[in-house]
Amino acid sequence: MNFKDNKPIYLQIADRIGDDVLNGHLQADGKIPSVREMAAQIEVNANTVARTYEYLQQNGIIYTKRGLGYFVSPDAHETVANMRRDQLMHNEMDYFLSQLKAAGVSPDELNKIYTNFLAQ
Repeated sequence: MNFKDNKPIYLQIADRIGDDVLNGHLQADGKIPSVREMAAQIEVNANTVARTYEYLQQNGIIYTKRGLGYFVSPDAHETVANMRRDQLMHNEMDYFLSQLKAAGVSPDELNKIYTNFLAQ
């Protein structure tokens, strides 16, 4: 896995797991790799994966069954989608909208672009 410098690695791993939940690659109540398995797969320290799993547990995306491992929470899809929406609306939208304004993109143009995107 390639990591970016602008975000902690454990959060990038959490984003990847979130992507897998949203894309249906990880299903509700489905088992996910152990900390050691995941660390080996993506070639990071097991402590980094443990931190990722702790973060995901705190946010209700995964849960643990003692002695059995980690599993995807039943409402993980909704939780991840809501977290992504909040992140987009509060952290990224201002920059995006300021760039559209600077480029002179009208609300009608943006609406047309978004409508065409949704139709694809």
